[in-house]
Amino acid sequence: MIIAVNTRLLQKDKLEGIGWFTFETLTRITRNHPEHQFVFLFDRPYSKEFVFSENVTPVVVSPPTRHPLLWWFWFECRIPRVLKKYKADLFVSLDGYLSLRTGVKQLAVIHDLNFVHRPQDLPWLMARYYNYFFPKFARRAKRLATVSRYSKEDLQQTYGIASDLIDVVYNGVNPLYAPTSEKEKQKTRQRFTAGEPFFLYVGSLHSRKNLDGLLLAYEAFRKSGKSKVKLVIAGQLMFSSRRLTQVYGSMQFQEDVIFTGRLSVDDLHQVLGAALALVFVPHFEGFGIPVLEGMRAGIPVICSNTSSLPEVGGDAVLYVDPAQPRQLAEAMLRLVDDADLRAELLAKGQQQQALFSWDKTAESLWESIRLCLES
Repeated sequence: MIIAVNTRLLQKDKLEGIGWFTFETLTRITRNHPEHQFVFLFDRPYSKEFVFSENVTPVVVSPPTRHPLLWWFWFECRIPRVLKKYKADLFVSLDGYLSLRTGVKQLAVIHDLNFVHRPQDLPWLMARYYNYFFPKFARRAKRLATVSRYSKEDLQQTYGIASDLIDVVYNGVNPLYAPTSEKEKQKTRQRFTAGEPFFLYVGSLHSRKNLDGLLLAYEAFRKSGKSKVKLVIAGQLMFSSRRLTQVYGSMQFQEDVIFTGRLSVDDLHQVLGAALALVFVPHFEGFGIPVLEGMRAGIPVICSNTSSLPEVGGDAVLYVDPAQPRQLAEAMLRLVDDADLRAELLAKGQQQQALFSWDKTAESLWESIRLCLES
């Protein structure tokens, strides 16, 4: 069979959540299934590291898709022709976008419906595109996959998709993220926080991620006068946020908030291992890979009690209401003061993160692909 795959998010040194999902699953699937041919569809020149095996044919389909109008042109005008040219039996799109102008069977991975529930967090045209096209994509797909039971139920209720047409394909976690030695921790703290302990946020700087609430909580935590633990924010700005700028600009302790920008996997490994705890409190999340990364790195995790996050964290994290900065500040104080609580969360975290792996993700996604091919 010939399986065409949307790989436009495989960009060297720029992998984010869905990009990592694409990388980790396709690496395994293409190598595990040499009996099939895979056509990888890039929207710009690609790195050879993304051609995972001999049964992969890379194809550049211009133009680069950097705007909703270009999304429409790429998927509705360019993709149907490419699928026809390569005689594809199936089109797999790991970021959820499909083509409404092809008769080829399609499988979409729709990670979550954040744009339905929080359109205000996105630029107007982007939110408009998602909310117009994604219901059509979901109904056109032969099958859907998503990354949590929460998102599966959301797809059922919001778009009216039958349960037996939606497969849950949990995310995995990079095995590189592991506890670090005391010497490594001290070296990392010296590099980022002048040797001081720190809380860590990992993820894009996006309104949905509730960075303004995190900063308000950190300010309240510091004003308690009980601790001087710093806050490190590791991630790239996704969309400008006036609210985030205002909160940060008004902070008394802003000099103790360190923005690192995007970190390499090796640097993130060290920063995770050196953190006192991970603090991840988005308003809405389809899965929440940083929760698993923190657990695997051997640090306690504080996260939101909303959307999919309790499904991922189980009983191994300290939950807070993301709309209540004071509650988050109190949780931060608890972790600083209570060594027994930290130890309990670490032990439970090691058990919880072991339930997830990219090998399991790839196997589950392949099962969805197989069902599409055989239908």
